[in-house]
Amino acid sequence: MKSARRRSRELATQGLYQWLLSGAAAGEIDAQLRGAQGFDKADKEHLDALLHGVIRDAADLSAALAPCLDRPIEQLSPVERAVLLVAAYEFKCHPDIPYRVVINEAVELAKTFGGVDGYKYVNGVLDKLAITLRPGEAQASRGSH
Repeated sequence: MKSARRRSRELATQGLYQWLLSGAAAGEIDAQLRGAQGFDKADKEHLDALLHGVIRDAADLSAALAPCLDRPIEQLSPVERAVLLVAAYEFKCHPDIPYRVVINEAVELAKTFGGVDGYKYVNGVLDKLAITLRPGEAQASRGSH
C-alpha cells in the first residue's frame, strides 16, 4: 500500500514530466492531475506544494542541482529531471522530511518511471545535493556510519 505522500510525489512527477515536455501552465496540469487515477489517495496539500513549488522555483532548483550533475540539466531524461526537481524542492522547502527519506522516495520514483539504471544516477546526484542543501543532517548521518 502506497502512502499518500508517495502518491503525491508520483502525481507531481507525472505533472512535471508533462510540464517539461509541453510547457503547459501549472493550472492546466493541476486540473488534469485531479482527474488522474489515484488522485483521491494522494496528499493533496503536498502535491500542490510540489507541483506549483517546483514550477515556480525551477530555475533556482536547477541551479542548485547543476554542480551535482555530469551534464547540463537539459540533457537529462525528462523523468530523471522531474524526479530530481521534486527531491531538490523537498530538500529546500520541507526540512521536516529527513533527507534520507527524500532520497529513498526519489529513487523509488526513478525506478517506477525512469530507465533501467536511472535510479542509480538519481541516488548519486542527490547524495551530493544533500551535502549542499542539508549539510548538518548529511554530515551527521555520514558520521554515524
